[in-house]
Amino acid sequence: MSFTGIILAALIVGGTGLFIGVFLGVAGKKFAVEVDPREEAITGVLPGNNCGGCGYAGCSGLASAIVKGEAPCSGCPVGGAPVAEKVAEIMGEAVGETKHMVAFVKCAGTCEKAKQEYEYTGIEDCTMANMCQDGGPKGCSYGCMGFGSCVKACPFDAIHVVDGVAVVDKDACKACGKCIAACPKHLIELVPYDQKHLVQCNSSDKGKDVMAVCSVGCIGCKMCQRVCEADAITVENNIAHIDPEKCTNCGKCAEKCPKKIIL
Repeated sequence: MSFTGIILAALIVGGTGLFIGVFLGVAGKKFAVEVDPREEAITGVLPGNNCGGCGYAGCSGLASAIVKGEAPCSGCPVGGAPVAEKVAEIMGEAVGETKHMVAFVKCAGTCEKAKQEYEYTGIEDCTMANMCQDGGPKGCSYGCMGFGSCVKACPFDAIHVVDGVAVVDKDACKACGKCIAACPKHLIELVPYDQKHLVQCNSSDKGKDVMAVCSVGCIGCKMCQRVCEADAITVENNIAHIDPEKCTNCGKCAEKCPKKIIL
């Protein structure tokens, strides 16, 4: 190849590259999407876990929703009140009252207290075990199977299986809701951090059937409901429910419960 040919090829390649660069630069400015500076500021104060507990696709998604008015300043369950205050300051709004919520497992049926119908030797996963006969090997079809699907789902190492039942570390829990979505038995719910009395059972079977498979299950006797002076307890579908808004944490329900499953 002659020297002239080499120079010509270099000019063609260089000219093409220059044209593409100029074209992309102009196109980038012409079609650029303007980002509200508040969105970037909010993204900067959010924890950055991208856990999805807020209901949006990561922290940037929540920041965009807050700026658009589609989500509250307190929309991040991981950041809690401190982050909500910073977001409200950026938005120039009042954050309002926020409650520190944590996950709670509604089952006390440990290996010693709950019966097993058969030995399960499949994949260590609650969803898989739930597809087996009678909804898993546990005698109580409502109880925690202890295979740790919630443990695997938790991005904060806040839940562990202890003696066959999932237990939440309240101080490590960020209320992201990942464990709630992972539990096929729907045993986990969010409750106020300072709520001292909770019913650790999810069975809706009648008392006789409950006692046949678990020594600590709620039998729906309504003793807790009778002694509650704040009218915070109701027994529906054979299971006691405590309204945290009404509960005064007096402890009378826990004292009277014959199965001792009110924490």
